[in-house]
Amino acid sequence: MFKKIYVEITNDCNLTCSFCPRNNRKKEYITIPRFKKLLKKLKGYTNYLYFHIMGEPLLHKDINELIDIASCDFYINITTNGYLIKNIANNTNIRQVNISLHSFNQKYGKSLDEYLNDIFKVCDKLVLNGTYINYRLWTNFGDKEEVINRLEKEYGISIRNEHIKLADNTYLDFDETFTWPILSKEENNFGTCMGTRSHIGVLVDGTVVPCCLDNNGIINLGNIYKNELADIINGNLFKSINEGFLKNIKVDDLCKRCTFYRGER
Repeated sequence: MFKKIYVEITNDCNLTCSFCPRNNRKKEYITIPRFKKLLKKLKGYTNYLYFHIMGEPLLHKDINELIDIASCDFYINITTNGYLIKNIANNTNIRQVNISLHSFNQKYGKSLDEYLNDIFKVCDKLVLNGTYINYRLWTNFGDKEEVINRLEKEYGISIRNEHIKLADNTYLDFDETFTWPILSKEENNFGTCMGTRSHIGVLVDGTVVPCCLDNNGIINLGNIYKNELADIINGNLFKSINEGFLKNIKVDDLCKRCTFYRGER
């Protein structure tokens, strides 16, 4: 059992944020038949699905149907930039919505007030249905203070740069901007990670990767539509990466260039 499995329902996005790497894959959206096949493959391996790797999940035209289908066997968590939040306003089957508030940029045609007001309105409805809301904000985000001021006004609470409960089922997390791993970076052979240990990811084309930071599927563990997950987990590459992390050794070239795991910060 994995603590969670990341599922990329699309690698397309409605924004072009500077902090987000471009992926080299063709833009795809998972189909309902493929999604149902994927769920059968993942059943029994986790209780929690996270619609997040690359792309904006709320851009998918069938987002609510995908949520409703998956919620029969899994708890559904979504990470979004918040611009399309109205698309899930009436869904009652979402466990948690993570909203990256540092995605805001005036170039996308909304003022900060418009952006946040849309989010607040929908989140109020979601919370009533039992959904957890987790706002995320990077500490070096240029509009951070303005966002904090609006959150303080909305929830009537004083905010510092730390994890805080804003209201029932509503939280705010601060974090630093992280650097995506790329093969051109300097390598470090030592370190561990929770990839392959507590979680894995599945790209929209079915490629299984160790974690959500392998945005281009460089560490291809197998394809979920061609192989059973048990065979992928028992494959040589998966086992070597997993066993390496347990020994504080990074086996794969991309892992050697990743510094995301908090143990290295």
